[in-house]
Amino acid sequence: MIIENRPFDELAPGDTAALTRLCTPDDLVIFAVASGNYNPLHNPETDADGDGVSDATVPGMFVAALLSAVLGNLLPGPGTIYRRQSLTFHAQARAGDELRTRVTVTAKHPDGSVTLDTDVRRVGDDRVILTGEAVVQAPTAKLRFDDIEVPGLLVQRHRHFEAILRRAEPLPALITAVVCPDEANSLGGALLARDHSILTPVLIGRVAAIHDAAAALGASLDGIEVLDAATDAAAAQMAVDLVHQGRVQAIMKGHLHTDDLLRPMLDKTGGLRIGRRFTHVFVMDVPGVPHPLLVTDAAINIAPDLATKVDIVQNAIDLAISLGIAKPRVGVLSAVETVNPAIPSSIDAALLSKMAERGQITGGYVDGPLAMDNAVSLAAARTKGITGEVAGRAEVLVVPGIDAGNMLAKQLAYLSHAEAAGLVLGAKVPVILNSRSDSQMARLASAAIAAIHHHRMAGGGP
Repeated sequence: MIIENRPFDELAPGDTAALTRLCTPDDLVIFAVASGNYNPLHNPETDADGDGVSDATVPGMFVAALLSAVLGNLLPGPGTIYRRQSLTFHAQARAGDELRTRVTVTAKHPDGSVTLDTDVRRVGDDRVILTGEAVVQAPTAKLRFDDIEVPGLLVQRHRHFEAILRRAEPLPALITAVVCPDEANSLGGALLARDHSILTPVLIGRVAAIHDAAAALGASLDGIEVLDAATDAAAAQMAVDLVHQGRVQAIMKGHLHTDDLLRPMLDKTGGLRIGRRFTHVFVMDVPGVPHPLLVTDAAINIAPDLATKVDIVQNAIDLAISLGIAKPRVGVLSAVETVNPAIPSSIDAALLSKMAERGQITGGYVDGPLAMDNAVSLAAARTKGITGEVAGRAEVLVVPGIDAGNMLAKQLAYLSHAEAAGLVLGAKVPVILNSRSDSQMARLASAAIAAIHHHRMAGGGP
């Protein structure tokens, strides 16, 4: 980043400069910590009227601080000293609003000071948020700074998963077959979901090993049904049988290989197929991203063909709707954002986009091919001239294959401090799929997502 000023002698009435800033929920948290203003109506989690929508407004002084960014960075720029500022607030901004801040020189004074009109408007409808007048002492010497770097701030809170838990806890507990919960992590996740009234677990596996795992946790299994199965394969088959008998509403992976868990579900005669292919979705809570991010398929389909990708996209849209995204924005990823016959994923992406346009995929906006940057960054999309409902605002990311998906999900988890919940879709019931390395929050969120999705798909409403 390069910053260069405009000294007093270079300024003239009519000179103007502007910056645009997207206000995020994390901005509100950071401003509260920096300023000490903990007004709950500026908290992104506040829902004062109970309608399920955040009522949080952007603090007025956060909006006003945007003026100093233009004055200090652009006009007059480095060396500028504030002398006074008047402020009139006309409307409130909310998290998610994009604000354009503009300053315009109106007068120069013999003492080296400069008067500027200042205003902040909301991008889109040009609504005036703030107007005022600034008087600053302009710099007298030319200054230029190259490669300005400011350390980034990361708000490490998983508000999306917390909101999902709040939605799941009042629902009827999901009766869930937990397959082979014979070590502490897998059993602990099921018991934690039970404690939050999200699941009613039915434990299937080697009974002695399950009780040993409970003893290691210091947990009681009183009141929990425990069914004996001599092998992992027998436990997985028993879970499928319980689904067919109507005794359980979901299946949860315990301490066994995913292939062993899914094999009886995929059986053509006695399995749990309902017409679509089984696909996996990571629901990721990424600090700094203002919505849950769904990544699919990163765990089951290795090199999906076009027909499989149709099911991958449709399953993900259905899940996103269950999570409260009314019309999900699906970005189909490739290495490029234009169709290139040499890159098969770019062709599949274009076809999926057209299929959604023709109603072969329903419920969401689908666009592709998109590269990762212009799928999730409005600035990158605009720089490349990409427009539309999805570009820069994707809520679902469809990857070309399992390699790309697995890398993307793990990069988000280990480099961006994301939590990841995992669910298999396309079966008769949700299948909760966790890794042994998953945190308690990830396990709990996976169960909550399964409960919410089952509730909606069973006709229980959003």
